[in-house]
Amino acid sequence: MSSKRDYYEILGVSREASSEELRKAYRREALQHHPDRNPGSSSAEAKFKEATEAYQILSDDNKRRIYDQFGHAGLDGSMGGIDGGVGDVFSHMQDLFAEMFSGGGFGGPSRSRRGGDLRVQVRLSLKEAAFGCKREVSVRAPAPCDECGGSGAKPGTKLETCAQCRGSGQVSNARGFVMFTSTCPRCRGAGRTIKHACTTCAGHGAVERTRKVVVTFPAGVDSGQRLRVARQGMAAPGGAQPGDLYVEIDVEDDTRFERDGVDVVTRVRIPFADAALGAEISVSALEPESEPSTLPLTIPAGTQSGTVFAIKGHGIPQLDGRGRGSLVVVVQVEVPTVLTARARELLELLSAELRSEVPPEREGKRAAAGK
Repeated sequence: MSSKRDYYEILGVSREASSEELRKAYRREALQHHPDRNPGSSSAEAKFKEATEAYQILSDDNKRRIYDQFGHAGLDGSMGGIDGGVGDVFSHMQDLFAEMFSGGGFGGPSRSRRGGDLRVQVRLSLKEAAFGCKREVSVRAPAPCDECGGSGAKPGTKLETCAQCRGSGQVSNARGFVMFTSTCPRCRGAGRTIKHACTTCAGHGAVERTRKVVVTFPAGVDSGQRLRVARQGMAAPGGAQPGDLYVEIDVEDDTRFERDGVDVVTRVRIPFADAALGAEISVSALEPESEPSTLPLTIPAGTQSGTVFAIKGHGIPQLDGRGRGSLVVVVQVEVPTVLTARARELLELLSAELRSEVPPEREGKRAAAGK
């Protein structure tokens, strides 16, 4: 198992943190542990590199999606870690640090925040989870108002520049020799105000709507995992980037199979005679629609109840695409509970034969001689 710490834990943010929250968290950690502020401290340098690696992964939508689904193992070397020196790390984040240390990230005009994230749960059959599928997911969330185009202002009117912050979205107050900047309380950072609100959305710029989102579920997903569909969450005001949609997976129980990781377990009942003499049987298999749903299985003579057979390559596909698990067949031998007189007689003869110390071939010769 990987000994790496969770990336969200390193930055001190939740798994639903927005891009802006990630940036702020990284700035905080980088400023605290930057080698220039902690000369000669190997611990600070390690934490600086750790925070930088975490931000590089989580700030990339694709890498974050893989990490959210599969953890460190899902990246499978694509990141390669932060193996270079501090200078190499710094060069990767040059644009962010330029903003940080130039003061552009502190007290400047506020940027429009991304929309909120949404979460839905989807139930899949075992076959859908095993081999992947596409499903339409219903999402009910605020969407831009058609009447006002999302502005919140009554059609025919315009948004007005906020008189308190003069459109900057922020106000500053001096306390002694220190200037403190905060979000404008009147416009809440928007920089504009609504004088005549839209009657359809009451000035919010959005109304509740149900929409369909096509979600692709990769082969091998399991209950408890979740998929992140970028920019399919809640819309953001002012045309900012929408949030993300998180789809939590719940796999239904199957009457024929049990899932054990990438293996599929099935149980078959065979007659006593087949277990004793051996037989060729067919067992149900979990296969794509295009493949046969049964597989042949050889039962050796003398098979006991509870014997397990594994048919490799017929289980659940690996998430990384590297083959499939096994179909695990557990044999249960049926013991007859109702016997005919003839069946009882034959079983009694069989019992006596099995208990006899005389080898079967010698007993056969004795019987033939007595005729």
